[in-house]
This record gives sequence, C-alpha cells and structure tokens, in this order.
Amino acid sequence: MKKERDGDVWVIKTSGEREPFSLIKLRRSLVRSGADDATTEMVISHVIPELHDGMKTAAIYKHAFSLLKKSKYPVAVRYSLRKAVMELGPSGFPFEKFVAEVLRGKGYTAETGVILPGFCVSHEVDILMEKDNRHIFAECKFHNQQGIKTDVKVALYVHSRFMDLQKGHDMNEKTLSTPKIHEGWLITNTKLTSDAIQYANCIGLTVIGWDYPEKGNLQDLILETGVHPLTFLTTLSAGDKTNLLNQGVVMCRDLKKSEEPLRSLGFDDDRIKKVVNEVDKVCQEF
Repeated sequence: MKKERDGDVWVIKTSGEREPFSLIKLRRSLVRSGADDATTEMVISHVIPELHDGMKTAAIYKHAFSLLKKSKYPVAVRYSLRKAVMELGPSGFPFEKFVAEVLRGKGYTAETGVILPGFCVSHEVDILMEKDNRHIFAECKFHNQQGIKTDVKVALYVHSRFMDLQKGHDMNEKTLSTPKIHEGWLITNTKLTSDAIQYANCIGLTVIGWDYPEKGNLQDLILETGVHPLTFLTTLSAGDKTNLLNQGVVMCRDLKKSEEPLRSLGFDDDRIKKVVNEVDKVCQEF
C-alpha cells in the first residue's frame, strides 16, 4: 500500500529518534535545492513506494540524491550541501577552515585560531576577519547531527567575548599591537532557536545559521562563493574523506591544487582523474 500522507510511516533519524515521515519536508527540501515541479514529483513518486516503518532518513536521502544526480546534477549538489557540511566533523576545526574560505570569497581577509587579548582573559577566536578597515571575530558553532539547534547560551557566550575584547582594547589601546574588534559574529551550520535570534537582534549580534537570515544565510554564502567541502564528493569513501580532513584538506578545489594528498592515500592516476573530474563538475555547477 502506497503511503503518501504525513504520519503514515515512522522513520528513524540519524540521532536514533523516531518521527513520522513528512512528505511536506521532503518536498520543501527539493524545492529549496532548486528542483522544478516535474523533478520534485519524479523524486517523490520514486521515494514514496519504498517507504516502510523503521526506514532510516539517511536511506531516504540517499535514494533522493541518487535520482537527482542522474537527472538534475545542479539540484543534487544543492540537495547534498547540508549533509556535506555536517560531515566536516566530528571536530569543529575543518568547519572553521571552511567558513574562513567562504568569507574570503565574500571579500574578507580571514585567519583561523588567532589569540587576542581581552580585558579579563585572552581569547582564541575561531576566525578573525577584516574588510573596509573593520575587524570582526567569528565564533563557529559546528554540529554533525541534524535536529540540533544553536541556542541562546551560545549567543550570550559570543557577545560576552566580544565585550571583553572591546574593553581590553579600549583600556590598553596604546600598548596593543592587535586590532580593535568592531563586531562579533556567530556562524553555525545548524538552525538557531527563536531565543538566540531574538537576543542577537536585541543586542546587535550578527548571527548566521544554515537558513537564517532569509538572505545571506550560510547556505546562500556557500552557493554564492562556490566554495564546497570535499565531503560532497562521491568518488571518495568516508575513510578517504576523514584522512584528507585530518591532513587539513577541506575544500573540493584543494584536490586540484596538488595530487599529493590523494597519492598519500594510495590513489593511482585513474582514481585521481575520477576525483578531479568530479571536482570540476561540482565547481562548474557553482
């Protein structure tokens, strides 16, 4: 029997939680990825008959992605984007490096892991960026599971660090060689709670989540700059991706700059060519 209505089938999320399958969510994710009506209905018509109680959401995603990859590659790239970013973990460092590259694509200079003096303590900031003579520090909050939201406690933490950095500079301006911090940003690959957004808007903290704000969110910035994580590549296994991330290789296009990281994994010329061809295809779609 075909299950088409929300609630007909219970599926298992990556966190292990069970929830009713939502056709609305599937349709929305396809549309947001740029699928036209015909493509959206094609994917749904293939996915629905395969649904069964206890099915993993990862299997639903994999099925939808394989259909898009065959028929609408640009849509497949966008559809896979959030999952690819989440696979930059489990540590947050690759995400910080990735975000810094995205910010460079928007015209900022960006350094990672910079230590700045505050009034009370020194702070190691995830990213220090500068544009138009304004210096900004960004705190990157990374989660590698869907369903987690970045809450108001993180926004409070970022704002308190910003205040300490500003006070430290104002009190010791004549003796400091470090720049004055004009803004603090919170950048996360997840959604933000309503309290986090309300607090940020109240005190003037810039927050960028996966889908917040409506324009200029993290997904928008990635698509605008054409920076894509290597975790998207289907020519690499999960183990290959982990090894490359551990080497500090994060972006797809890094693999075109040098073959050495792939050769260190034992890739021969044919496998390297397949990876590079996929990188070219991804970059072309962006």
